[in-house]
Amino acid sequence: MMVNVALIGTWHVHFSGYANAVAANPNCKITVLWDPDEAAGRKAAEKYACDYEPDYEKVLARADVDAVMVCSSTDQHKALITRAAQAGKHIFTEKVLCFTKKDALEVADAVKKSGVKFCISYPWRSRSDFLWIKSALDEKLIGEVNYLRMRNAHNGTVAGWLPQTFYDPKTCGGGAMMDLGAHSMYFIHWLMGDPVSCASAFTNVRVSSVEDNAVSVFTYPNGAIAVSETAFVAQNNPFELEIVGDKGTILAGGVFDRLCYNVGDGWVFPNLPKRLPEPIDMWMDALVSGGDIPYTIDDAVALSYMMELAYGNRI
Repeated sequence: MMVNVALIGTWHVHFSGYANAVAANPNCKITVLWDPDEAAGRKAAEKYACDYEPDYEKVLARADVDAVMVCSSTDQHKALITRAAQAGKHIFTEKVLCFTKKDALEVADAVKKSGVKFCISYPWRSRSDFLWIKSALDEKLIGEVNYLRMRNAHNGTVAGWLPQTFYDPKTCGGGAMMDLGAHSMYFIHWLMGDPVSCASAFTNVRVSSVEDNAVSVFTYPNGAIAVSETAFVAQNNPFELEIVGDKGTILAGGVFDRLCYNVGDGWVFPNLPKRLPEPIDMWMDALVSGGDIPYTIDDAVALSYMMELAYGNRI
C-alpha cells in the first residue's frame, strides 16, 4: 500500500528529520508541500521533489494526499490540524498540540469524529529506559511515588544554534518550557496523571522575549510533587531524572547516563526492554499496515493542559 503524504509547514527545527523519514519509506510518497512562506516552501518542495501549493484548502482537496505531516509554527496547529481531520487526512504533528486545553479539546473532537490515525511526536515514550520506568511504576516497584524531578536542558541560546524563530512568543507560545520542556511534561503526565496545582518560575538569562530558564512544580491528589526543569542556557548539563517512592528510588541520566534503582538491597542496573520505533515511523507503519500508535489525541490534550497550567501559574 502506498500512502501519499503532504508536508505542512517547514517551520519546526525537526522538519527535515521527519520529512527525510517519510521520503525514505518505500511505502510513502511526498506529493505536495504547503508553507505560508513561499520562498521556504518552494525550496523545501524542490528538495523533496514534490509540488508546492500555497493554498492549504487545495492541498486537502487533492486526491493524492492521504495524510499530513504538520511542522508549522505551533500557533497554526489548531486551524491546520482541525481542517485536516475534517478532510479525512491522517495526521502527524510536532508538539505542543495547542496552547490551551480548550483549543486542544476542540482539535481532539475533530480528530475523533473523523476517525483518522493521529500521532504526536513523543519520542521519549519510545526510549527503552523510560519504558522500563513506566512498567516499574505500574508494578509498584518503588511503592507509591511521592516525588519526581526531571531536568532536561541544553545550550541552544548560549551556543547560538537554536533558530531565532523559537524566541517568538506569538508563534511558539513560550520559550524553553514550551519547546524543550514539553518532553518532561508529557513524560510526567504519562507517569503521574493530572496534577491539581502548579507553580512556575520562568526567567530571562539571555533572551528577553521568552523564558530561557524555567522550572514548573506540580502537585497531585496523593501529596506527590513533580518538578520539570529546563533551559536554553545550560552548558555541559546532563539530563537527570529521579523518582522517589515509599519503598525505593529510581535514578536515570546523570554523568554516566545509567538507569538504576534501589529498594533496600543497593543500587541495581536492570536489563532494559527493546526501544520502540520513532513516532514518525510508528505513524507510517499504522498508515501502511495498521500498526499501533501508543500515544493518542488524548495524550496530546494532556500536554496542552500541563503547559497551560505551567504558563498560567508563573511566580
